[in-house]
Amino acid sequence: LLARESNRYPEEVATNDAPAPLTSEEEALIRALHPALDGMMRAFDKDMRRHGLTRTEFFVLLSLSKAPDHTMRLSDLAGLCHVSASVLGRTVQRLAADALIQREQSARDARSVNAFLTDTGRARLAAAWPAYLASARRNLLDHLDGIDVGTLAAALQRIAHLA
Repeated sequence: LLARESNRYPEEVATNDAPAPLTSEEEALIRALHPALDGMMRAFDKDMRRHGLTRTEFFVLLSLSKAPDHTMRLSDLAGLCHVSASVLGRTVQRLAADALIQREQSARDARSVNAFLTDTGRARLAAAWPAYLASARRNLLDHLDGIDVGTLAAALQRIAHLA
């Protein structure tokens, strides 16, 4: 990924439908994105560990807290938390061992397994909630002065759905 001045195609490769070169601002954005997300997620993990949760565990509890009847199919939960079925399976196992959630067979589809948020899980989520808010502000939102957060969120959601 090179800035506009140095990423011109060699004459023998250039075509009329070649992508536009990157501006220096676009290049800076692309280069900053991965380390920014990585740093933010590592900081969030550290903040959640103080409450005995991983980032994924926190988002599972949060997702279940917002679901109807605090219950979701595991496959839907994996998609919502952006993790693989195997990662979710291990996460659900840990949360169930701590009585934060319960696994139950789906009443609608015998092939599906649901996760249900327990009272203990709701209490752990409530205890971690202030740390989540502080972490979100300190590690992301406080750095977005002057940026339209709604527009940024919409753009990131579109990008997240590309894969």
